[in-house]
Amino acid sequence: MNYGFVKVAAGVPLVSVADCRANVQRMEALMREAANRGVQMIVFPELSVTAYTCLDLFTSQTLLNGATDALLRLVGNTAGLDIFAVAGIPLATENRLINAAVAFQKGRILGVVPKSYLPNSREYQEQRWFTSAFDLREKTITIRGASYPLSSHLLFTDGEMSAGIELCEDLWTPVPPSSLLAMEGANIIFNLSASNELIGKHRYRRSLISQQSARCLSGYVYAMSGYGESSADLVFSGGGIIAENGVILKESERFTMKDLLVISEIDVSNLQNDRKVNTSFMRGATHLLPLQAVIRVPFRLAENPDAELTRKVDPYPFVPSGDALGERCEEIFNIQVTALARRIEHIQARTAVIGISGGLDSTLALLVAVMTFDALRIPRTQILGVTMPGFGTTGRTYANAVSLAGSLGVTLREISIAEACRQHFEDIGHEASVHDTTYENSQARERTQILMDIANEENGLVVGTGDLSELALGWATYNGDHMSMYGVNAGIPKTLVRYLVEWVAGNKVGEISRRVLLDIADTPVSPELIPADADGNISQRTEELVGPYELHDFFLYHFLRFGSTPEKIGYLARIAFEGRYDRDTIRKWLRVFLDRFFAQQFKRNCLPDGPKVGSISLSPRGDWRMPSDASSTMWIEPFKNLI
Repeated sequence: MNYGFVKVAAGVPLVSVADCRANVQRMEALMREAANRGVQMIVFPELSVTAYTCLDLFTSQTLLNGATDALLRLVGNTAGLDIFAVAGIPLATENRLINAAVAFQKGRILGVVPKSYLPNSREYQEQRWFTSAFDLREKTITIRGASYPLSSHLLFTDGEMSAGIELCEDLWTPVPPSSLLAMEGANIIFNLSASNELIGKHRYRRSLISQQSARCLSGYVYAMSGYGESSADLVFSGGGIIAENGVILKESERFTMKDLLVISEIDVSNLQNDRKVNTSFMRGATHLLPLQAVIRVPFRLAENPDAELTRKVDPYPFVPSGDALGERCEEIFNIQVTALARRIEHIQARTAVIGISGGLDSTLALLVAVMTFDALRIPRTQILGVTMPGFGTTGRTYANAVSLAGSLGVTLREISIAEACRQHFEDIGHEASVHDTTYENSQARERTQILMDIANEENGLVVGTGDLSELALGWATYNGDHMSMYGVNAGIPKTLVRYLVEWVAGNKVGEISRRVLLDIADTPVSPELIPADADGNISQRTEELVGPYELHDFFLYHFLRFGSTPEKIGYLARIAFEGRYDRDTIRKWLRVFLDRFFAQQFKRNCLPDGPKVGSISLSPRGDWRMPSDASSTMWIEPFKNLI
């Protein structure tokens, strides 16, 4: 596998009802095209060898013999291909017919999966011709003198990858076979389908596929019968869908009069990571799984180490795109507001105290506080926005902090920290002209002391401003901006903070606040602890020191969400940021991320409370528990071979 990816395809050939030779010719052509494009596994629709709409012709020995001949011809003709394929065909066993899926590779049939749930509705009357897998007694089937495994619980395995098969109606039942197959180890499910079209049906079908892939923590590859099926009473639109853990990766058009090949990649390693982390996934397996043991059929997955990904690698995994962005932003604010409101009510705080710098994080915290006080029907004037100019404060950020507080109607208090810090330098014998860590951190701690003391004086709550990205990198002064009484931004990555502020600017405030918020969003990220340059501009830019936050957020997501290796993270980053960051740049900042992530855990182990917002959290009480002195050696060593 290429970093855990398996390239799969749904093949939807045009069909000719009962013309088995013509059907397998088209299937063979799709297999060859798929193999040329690096596909390792492909599935065709239900009864693809004969077509689904043969009706009573399924009882014809001529059709059954012709179907078997055609299948064996397809298996033989593709013996030179490494691709694993699944085709649909009617087969006879135990004096009965089954609607079967036949898996084969390199000229060899690997196993046969019979359909479990046979519809008997007005539209479909499969029980007229076929027998359910539940009614079969034998565990093998004979095809032209050769015996093959026969079961609805076949797993086709190669190392970490295991594939299971179900057929059409199986998915629509309360407990689909794929649910059991997933618990038995299948991380990719293939579905051979012949679902017809009705008004609104496709939306429901698509939802089923997405949801089943999520419940099973699996990939799901769905191919359904298309043009060429009989339209005497029903219409089959054709099409393929590939999903992974609730996300539709690729989907073809429907109602087309041509062969279709839908290709994407399933990330098996991510799926396996999720299953290990989700301890309830296998809960109750002893009682739920059938008494009969699953039959594992080993095979060798075709190797394609040089195959390029066709699926999109999102450079901003924390930021939704399109219409979903506004909905997500509103939901995030609701989570933050609810959390802060509960804490304020619980401790009976009269005020919220926030250090406002004119930067993104403090702005977001202030906006959350404003919305919280509105929700609690507390006057905004009881929010204390404290601006504390220091040695590095610039006119731009200071003006934005003051303007925003005024436009939002909160109480503004200005307290310079310059003289207090100079006195502190004198007390400890530090030369003020030396702009080192002591020089910077003393300012952050002075600001935190001021906020804490004001909160005590005003019966208030210090609202923290630090975000998730800063926590991951440890980019915070210990017991300085690292500390608060409640950290409303603790679950928000830096790349998302900017979008949240811009969303509020466009949807929730008046014109004056809007202009200020947009300028804040456009201001370079900086702690402003070093004096400004000769022109009064910010001289200390965070992303020049620790690296671009868009890269660090990408690293953080894949490192924590999926436990990905540094090699894989670097590989995905090169694809996601192609044309923006070269290999050496990604390698450099990934090394910085790992070094800082491991070294700075001691700061995260004593974080104040804060709400979890998305799938990633660094709370030491919940999602991320790590010893402060854990070694990073095993993560850093791969850099000498990082691709």
